Amino acid sequence: MAPTILIADDHKLLREGLRALLEREGFHVIAEADNGRSAVKLAKKLQPDVVITDIGMPDLNGVEATKKICVEASRSKVLALSMHNESRFVMGVLEAGASGYLLKDAAFEELSGAIKAVLKGQIYLSPSIAGVVVRQSIGRSGSKSESERAILSRREHEVLQLIAEGKSTKEIAATLYVSVKTVETHRKKIMDKLDIHSIAGLTKYAVREGLTPLHK
Repeated sequence: MAPTILIADDHKLLREGLRALLEREGFHVIAEADNGRSAVKLAKKLQPDVVITDIGMPDLNGVEATKKICVEASRSKVLALSMHNESRFVMGVLEAGASGYLLKDAAFEELSGAIKAVLKGQIYLSPSIAGVVVRQSIGRSGSKSESERAILSRREHEVLQLIAEGKSTKEIAATLYVSVKTVETHRKKIMDKLDIHSIAGLTKYAVREGLTPLHK
């Protein structure tokens, strides 16, 4: 039986191209998602063998989506496919539970090999970013941004991303199934923790830290 794949990326052309290549290789693409929240819902419902996810996705970024998938679809292996090679992205998604990290400029043969590796229970890293993980494991820098992000709860990360994407308080409340007052409380806590007291400042921070994609 062919391994089942869920593709999560907000670029339709990339999803369609990956689907064609994967199915030609013998994999079975059972669904596509154009944002992180949809990816989590589909993974929970379909329980695919592998979820291929981008890092910078709207509504819920790839790191937060990976955390949820690893809980709600625990049998699924998550393989991050990203344009970012910075340590905060690589380590962020691996610590979230991903089984591999691949750069988008990789050849398809490498992606195919990465899928087969994670299906065997192995961890796959693109050769060009393996050094990032080694350096990070030897000693963490303890930078300010890492400390700041560590003090935000998972829900606060979600709220911050939605704020940065321009959603109103009511829209955020509806997306997360919470009250407007709860969203306002989260926003105040985020501002206090990060010492950033404007929506513009929060948006700049979220983009800089990769919590939300640069494009709209």
